[in-house]
Amino acid sequence: MRSHKVTRGLDRAPHRSLFRAAGFHPVELEQPLIGIINSANEIVPGHVHLDVVAGAVKAGVRMGGGTPIEFSTIAICDGIAMNHTGMHYSLASREVVADSIELMVEAHCFDALVFITNCDKITPGMMMAAARLNLPAIMVSGGPMLAGEHEGKKIDLSKLFEGVGAVRGGRISEEELEDMALKACPGCGSCAGMFTANSMNCMAEALGLALPGNGTIPAVSAERTILAKEAGRQIMNLLREGTTINKILVAEAFENALAVDMALGCSTNTLLHLTALAHECGFRLDLNRVNEVSRRTPQLCLLSPAGPDHIEDLGRDGGVPAVMKELMQADLIKAGLITVTGKTVAENVSGAKITGHSVIHSVKDPYRAQGGLAVLFGSLAPDGAVVKQGAVSSSMQRFEGRARVFDSEEDAVEAINNGLITAGSIIIIRYEGPRGGPGMREMLAPTSVLAGMGLDDKVALITDGRFSGATRGASIGHVSPEAAFGGPIALVRDGDLIAIDIPGHSLVLKVSEEELIKRREAWRKPEPKINRGYLKRYACQVSSAASGAVLDQNAVKETGDWT
Repeated sequence: MRSHKVTRGLDRAPHRSLFRAAGFHPVELEQPLIGIINSANEIVPGHVHLDVVAGAVKAGVRMGGGTPIEFSTIAICDGIAMNHTGMHYSLASREVVADSIELMVEAHCFDALVFITNCDKITPGMMMAAARLNLPAIMVSGGPMLAGEHEGKKIDLSKLFEGVGAVRGGRISEEELEDMALKACPGCGSCAGMFTANSMNCMAEALGLALPGNGTIPAVSAERTILAKEAGRQIMNLLREGTTINKILVAEAFENALAVDMALGCSTNTLLHLTALAHECGFRLDLNRVNEVSRRTPQLCLLSPAGPDHIEDLGRDGGVPAVMKELMQADLIKAGLITVTGKTVAENVSGAKITGHSVIHSVKDPYRAQGGLAVLFGSLAPDGAVVKQGAVSSSMQRFEGRARVFDSEEDAVEAINNGLITAGSIIIIRYEGPRGGPGMREMLAPTSVLAGMGLDDKVALITDGRFSGATRGASIGHVSPEAAFGGPIALVRDGDLIAIDIPGHSLVLKVSEEELIKRREAWRKPEPKINRGYLKRYACQVSSAASGAVLDQNAVKETGDWT
C-alpha cells in the first residue's frame, strides 16, 4: 500500500503522531487510506450539496473496509462568471484543479481516490488528475438540477440568457424575465440541459470512469446518495484488484466517449476536455478522427438547448447505459473494455433499455444521421474549429456572409445590443483564445442575445474563444491557431466574405493569398488583456485549443506561433 509510506515503520512514528492529532484511530491507519476529493462550496449550485454526497461516499468506503480522508479543491460557476472578467479564469481553473489534487495525493500517499465533482471545469480537471496519478479511482458527480417550469413549459438557465436578448428585442417584458429567473433553476445540481457539466458527467460514464447513472440521476434523488455509497464500496474492490486508471483510459475508451458524445449532442467543450485528458494519458486526440466518429454515429437525443428535453428526461428514458446499448448493438462502440464497475461495457449495459419516453431515438430512427458535433477546417481555421452541428438550423448549415470583426466579447455584445448586427452577417470575435483571452472565455451572452432577438438562424458567430454548452445556433468556436498566435482569424477585416459549410467540414476566408500576405506583414500582436497574477503565467504556458489548451511547454512548442 502506498499509504504505508506514511503509516508504517519506526521512521514513521512522527507521521502517526500527526495522524493522531487529526483524530485518526490506530485501526484506521491499518486500513487503506482513500482520498475523497470534494469540490463543495457555497456559491456553485452544482456544488452546494456535495458534502452530503461526500458523506455517502465515505460511508461506502467504510463499508468496504477503508479509511476515507476528505480534502477539497476549487470550483468556479461558469454561469456566475459569464460575460465579465471572471470568465477569463474559468478554463484556466481546470489546471489548478488538476494540479492541486496531484499535490495533495502525492504528498500524503493515498492508496485510491474518489472524485466528487459536478460542474464545467471541475469534472475534466479531476479526470486529468486521475489520469496523471494513475491510482484506482472513481468519479462521482453531484447530479443534474431539475428543470424549472414557466407557463407550463420546462425552462433552464439557457432560457434566462436568451431572455435578456428577448427583452432587448422587445419580445418579452422585464417583468416576465424576472418571473422566469425565479423559476428556471429550482434547486441544487448542475444546470439542467446538456451543457458542459452534464456533458462531462455523461462522458465519465462513457469512458468507464463512473458508475452507470452518474450523468443523469438528479441531484435531489435518493438514488444519487445510494450511487455515492456504491462508489465508496466499489473503490475498495478496485484497490484490491489493482485496477488503476491506465487500465480503463485506453485509446478505445476515448472512441467510446466520442461516439456517446455524438449520440447525445453534447457541448463543444467536450472536445477541448477530452483532448486534454488524452494528453494526460499520452494519446493525441486527432480532430480529424472526431469527424470520422461523427459521420458514422447518429444523434439519438435532442436535449436542451437544441431541443425541449432535459437531463432528467434522458435518465427517465434509460440514461447513458441505454444510449450505449443502442450504439453497441449497431457496433458503434467497443463492448469489451473494463470499467470502474469491474465489469465490461457490455456487462454494464446488458440490462439497459430505452423505456419509451421518446427522448432516446433508435439508430434506425435518429434525430440526425450524423453526430452532434463537427470539426471544421479551412483557410480560416487550419488547425480546426468546433461547432455543435446538432443545434444549428438547416438554413445555417451552409452559409456565406460578410464579416463584422470585434477584438473582444464586450465590443460584440455592445454592437448586438445596439442593433448594429443585421441578418446575413458573420460576427468574428477574436483575441479570446486560450492565450489571447487569456483563458478562452465562454460566450453565452452574445449567442443568447442573438437567439433572444430571433437572429440565431440568420447570423453566424465565429471565435477563437469557446461557447457554453447552453449555446445554440451557428456558433463556431475553438478556431485554431488563435489570433494571439497570429492565426488567420487575426487577419480578418470588416466586409470579408466567409463561407461556412458544416456538412462539408469547411470554414473558408474568401480573401486572396496576396492580400493576406500584406495583412500579415502589417499585423502586430496586441498587449495582453490581463497581464498579472495567475493568468499572466497561464498565457505564457497554455497551448492551442486544438491541443486541449493544456499547460505543456512541448505542446506550446509544437503549436508555435503561426507567424
